[in-house]
Amino acid sequence: MPEILHVGKIVNTHGIRGEVKIVPNTDFADQRFAVGAKLTVLTTPPVAVTIASAREHKGLPLVTFRGYTDINQVLPFKGALLGATGTPDVDLADDEFMYKDIIGLDVVDTAGATLGTVREILSPGANDVWVVNRPGHQDLLLPYLRSVMLKVDLDNHKVTVDVPEGLDPEDAN
Repeated sequence: MPEILHVGKIVNTHGIRGEVKIVPNTDFADQRFAVGAKLTVLTTPPVAVTIASAREHKGLPLVTFRGYTDINQVLPFKGALLGATGTPDVDLADDEFMYKDIIGLDVVDTAGATLGTVREILSPGANDVWVVNRPGHQDLLLPYLRSVMLKVDLDNHKVTVDVPEGLDPEDAN
């Protein structure tokens, strides 16, 4: 069975004709939420869907699924994650990565001390923010900037970071 990647979450319905609002969790929203794209609504049981229409509204994708033309048909999908199989057909530069390759990486500082693991990636605006899970401590939010993310080493499953002063909420204690 192919690996299912989480590519977004259905956060609400929009209108009465079966349109849903999605918060993407992918760098490839244009491809993942394009007309004809095949996704899986990760409900119990999962539901395979194909995007019938797509547009952007207030910075988020609004889509309809083939065969779903009424709000009552898509209401059960509200709050569900969306999955996709396969990797989009894109060429990545040396300093670009797929979300799935980053999640779970060990995070170490410039001294080599382990800080935690990347739990998720947020896309709030100008740059991504990597959420570092630190057992027994507050999560550390690191912006994806060259000055912070010094080296991403997928082969050794780690990323070396330089945590800017004042960014760690536990430094204030």
